[in-house]
Amino acid sequence: MDFYDTVLRELIVAFGAALMVANAMALWRRRGDAEVRARVGLRSTKAKGSSRAHGGRTATGELVQAPVVRSVTFLVLGTTMFVAGLAALFG
Repeated sequence: MDFYDTVLRELIVAFGAALMVANAMALWRRRGDAEVRARVGLRSTKAKGSSRAHGGRTATGELVQAPVVRSVTFLVLGTTMFVAGLAALFG
């Protein structure tokens, strides 16, 4: 195994770990983000008579809460990359 193979495997481990940790934190902070949403005054798009203009976003266009399906999907993808990268490095 040469230098470039090692670096590529380390990058896969690092990227997988970053993806895993970031999305785990997004899911962890989801409850606190719901409180921010209530404080900002954004209403649910399912509420009767609510404006669909916001769509769960702030005035600057950022999402108020992390989408669950996307976060779980990226969490699983990051975990898979992390484990596969470790197996390639040490296996």
